[in-house]
Amino acid sequence: MEGALKLLFPHRDGSALQAMIVNSAGGITGGDRFTIEAHAEAGAALTLTTQACERAYRAQPGEVGELKVRLVAEAGGRLEWLPQETILFQCSALRRHLRVDLAADAQLLLCEPIILGRAAMGEAVTQAFFADRVEIFRDGRELFIDATRLSGDLAAQMDNPAVGRGARAMALVAYVAPNAEAERDRIRAMWADDPLAGVSLIAPDTLVARVLASDGFALRQRLLPVLDRLTGNTLPRSWRL
Repeated sequence: MEGALKLLFPHRDGSALQAMIVNSAGGITGGDRFTIEAHAEAGAALTLTTQACERAYRAQPGEVGELKVRLVAEAGGRLEWLPQETILFQCSALRRHLRVDLAADAQLLLCEPIILGRAAMGEAVTQAFFADRVEIFRDGRELFIDATRLSGDLAAQMDNPAVGRGARAMALVAYVAPNAEAERDRIRAMWADDPLAGVSLIAPDTLVARVLASDGFALRQRLLPVLDRLTGNTLPRSWRL
């Protein structure tokens, strides 16, 4: 890593290596270019998280900040990509691309939470650009592709019942492991009374969940029990600070 990105390695019991990404620049704005690459070798376990929420700040007209992430897990490896929330501020412009390449028997837990302005601060995102693409490949073949694009008045778009039903926070969770089907049923039970959260099985060992919430606090309330379960109660401590 170069420039503003740094890695910390907090002490942790257990066999998995935990790496904490720190953006000492304090956020991303138009014209910034960040690249992260991580590789879990055969049989290794790697958890990647962030020290705090990432922030996409106001960009100059015509400029877009970019974040590219490439993750690889070899045979028998396990990857956890668990950054804290990305907060989109008024007039921000951010494009992200996350690609994960898994060996045939590698495992993955991925969570990408997004907040559209801080509700407690009275922020409304009425002008911004956000483009996000998540790609998961297994043994060289596409397993899951997802793309999100929001441009203009994000608040008005999220108010649309067919888009966000008034939500100002959202998250994508993907889990690739032999027990995915059993975990899907457990997560469905946990979210049984929540009309803005759902989980599906897209392959025998792959589940995908989506969550909408009114704000970042409500989003964490929905996510934490699920992430605790899928990590075996080893969710990075930075998520609780």
